[in-house]
Amino acid sequence: MYYLGIDTSNYTTSVALIDENKEIIQQKKLLPVKSGEIGLRQSDAVFHHTAQLHSLYTDLVKNINPAEIKAIGVSTRPRNVEGSYMPCFTVGHNAAKIISATLNVPLYAFSHQEGHIAAAIFSTEQEKFFSEKFIAFHVSGGTTEAVLAKPDNFGFKLDIIAKTLDLNAGQAIDRVGVMLGLGFPCGKELEKLALNYKGVLKVKKSTLKNENCCLSGIENICNDLYKNNSSKEYIAAYCLKYIENTLSLMTDKLLKKYGNLPLLYAGGVMSNSIIRKSFESKYNAYFAAPEFSADNAAGIAYLTYRKAIYDKS
Repeated sequence: MYYLGIDTSNYTTSVALIDENKEIIQQKKLLPVKSGEIGLRQSDAVFHHTAQLHSLYTDLVKNINPAEIKAIGVSTRPRNVEGSYMPCFTVGHNAAKIISATLNVPLYAFSHQEGHIAAAIFSTEQEKFFSEKFIAFHVSGGTTEAVLAKPDNFGFKLDIIAKTLDLNAGQAIDRVGVMLGLGFPCGKELEKLALNYKGVLKVKKSTLKNENCCLSGIENICNDLYKNNSSKEYIAAYCLKYIENTLSLMTDKLLKKYGNLPLLYAGGVMSNSIIRKSFESKYNAYFAAPEFSADNAAGIAYLTYRKAIYDKS
C-alpha cells in the first residue's frame, strides 16, 4: 500500500509516495525564475505549478498500480493557523481532491510547515519527536520561525515562539546572492563561495527583540561590502556567518526560556553545511538531509501514512 503526498510551495512542485515499510520515493522540480530576479509573483507560481504537477505525478506513479494508493495528503496553507493562506497551495489541493475522488480514498490536509518538520523527523529517524516536546526551527525563503512542538495523536501541534520581524533568512541569502550574480535560489552557490573564503571573519553582532530577530540589516551590510569591492567569497561568508550567529542567539534564548528541549532544524537554509556543522557541535541538534530540508512532499506523505494508520487503530 502507498500513501501520496503533494506540496506546491512558492518555489517547488513536489510529490512523494511512502509505502508500508516507510520507503519514500519523490519527484520535485523548482519553479522557473528569470535570471536576475529574486522571486515569483503568486500568479506566476500558480501557473508553473499547474504546468509541472501532472508530469511529476505521472513519473511518480508510472511503476505502481494507482489502486494501491490508500490515502492522500496535501499541504493547503503555509502554517496551521487561522488566516494562513497562499494561492500556490490551491494547485496541489485541487489536484489532491481530484485524485482522492477518483480513487475513493481519504484526503488529509496539512500545513507546509508541518510537512517540513515531519520530513526532518523522517530523515533523522527520530520518531521520539512524535512523543515528546521539542523546539523546531523552520528556516527558508518564506519562513524564519521557531515553534514549540507538542505530541498530538499521529503528529504534533505547533506554537510559534520566535520569528523574524522583517526579512526571512532565505530571502537575505537570495538577495545577497543575486547581487553577486548567482542564480536563484542562491543558497548552494553562496555556500560554495563562502567555503572558499579562508581569511579572518569578524561579523557584526546580531540584535534580538526578545526571542525574535531582524535580518534586513545583513542585506545592507553586504551591499556596503560589495560597493567597497570586498571579494564575493568574503561577502558570502559574512552573510552566512551573520545568519548563523542570529539563529544561534535565538536558540540560546529559547533554551533558556523553555528548558533544555531537543532541537530540530528544517527548511532549505538549514541544509547549509556551515551552519549545520556549527549547530551539531554546539547543540547536538538534529538536521534533515538536504533532500528533506528544502521544499519537498516527503513530510506530507509521511504524515499521511501516520494519519491513515492512526485512523484505522
